[in-house]
Amino acid sequence: MSEMILKNLKVPTGDICIMQGEKGKLEFLSIGDYGKNANVKADFLGITRDIDGVPNGEIQPLEEKWVVTISTQYGCNSKCRFCDVPKVGNGINATYDDLKNQVEQALLLHPEVQSTKRLNIHYARMGEPSWNPNVIEFTKDIQKIVRPYIGRSLVHPVFTTMLPRGNNLLVKHLNDWTIDVKNDLFRGDAGLQFSINSTNENQRTDMFGGSAISIEEISKIGKDLIMPKGRKYCLNFALADEYEVNAEKLRDLFNPDKFMVKITPLHKTISCEENDIKTTGGYVSYTPYKEVENDLKSVGFDVLVFIPSYDEDLGRITCGNVILSGSMPECKYNVVK
Repeated sequence: MSEMILKNLKVPTGDICIMQGEKGKLEFLSIGDYGKNANVKADFLGITRDIDGVPNGEIQPLEEKWVVTISTQYGCNSKCRFCDVPKVGNGINATYDDLKNQVEQALLLHPEVQSTKRLNIHYARMGEPSWNPNVIEFTKDIQKIVRPYIGRSLVHPVFTTMLPRGNNLLVKHLNDWTIDVKNDLFRGDAGLQFSINSTNENQRTDMFGGSAISIEEISKIGKDLIMPKGRKYCLNFALADEYEVNAEKLRDLFNPDKFMVKITPLHKTISCEENDIKTTGGYVSYTPYKEVENDLKSVGFDVLVFIPSYDEDLGRITCGNVILSGSMPECKYNVVK
C-alpha cells in the first residue's frame, strides 16, 4: 500500500481510503458499479421497470465503469443535518496536489486495469467543491493526469453542490464549470448536480442548517447558466418521509429542457439516525418514489431514480458518509495494512 494511504477499508463494492494530504487527512473512494440495469429507473433512457429493492451482488469489472469519489475539502463548513462530514471539522480547501494525489492513488489500487469504458470522478466525499477554485483547474488537467494509468479512457467528472450561502465565487465557479469544463473541454461529458431535496424552503433551511441559498436564488442562477451539452444539469432530491416535492413549482423554477431530476433515498448516515431523518421503505419498495416520479414526468422532466443496495449504504460509500467522522462500515469489510 502506498505510503500516502494511511488506511484502506475494503468493502464489497471497493475501497475507502484515508490518505495523508498536505493539510491533514483526506478520504477518497475507489468503487465499482452494479450497472444502470440493476439500480436505476429512467424512462427517458429506456429503463422502465420499477425497482423494488436492489440486492447485494457483484459489481461490474472496473474496465466497464470505475468510480473515484474524492474530497475537495478537509471537513466542511456546511451544517447539513443528514451528513456526517461536518463532524470531521471545518472546511479547509484541498490543494491542487491533494486532488491529483487522491485520483492517482485510487488508480494505483488497480494497476491491472489499463483502461475503462468510463471513469467517473465525483467531487463528493468531503467538502463543498464550489468553495475550492482548485477543483476547476484540476479538472481541466485531469485527462492528461490519468493517461499514464488508463490511457485515453473516457473521463466523466461530476461537480455536486448544495449552493452555499456567502460564497461570492459561486456563480463564477458554476459558469467556469459549465462553459469551460462541461461544454467546451469535455464536449458535454461532465456533470453538474444541485442538491435540492425539497421544494419547501422551511424544510430546506432545516435540512441544510441554514447553509444553502434559497431555491428561488438557485432558480435565478440556473436560468443564467448556458444550455448544457450532453446530459442536462441535475436537480437531486434525496427523499425523506416529510420532504415536499412540488412538481409544478419545480417546473416553474427550472426549465425541463435544461434540467433533469434525480431521486434517491436519504442515505443511512449517523447524522440521519441522530436526527431521525429517513426514507421509510426506500430500499425495499418502489412506493416512496412512484408518485413523485410520475408527478415530475407529467410536467416535462426527465427523471432518474437511483437506489443503492444495502451493501453500498451500510458500506459507507454513499453520499454523506465519511469514515473520518468516526463511523465504520456495518457490512463485511477488511482493513488493508
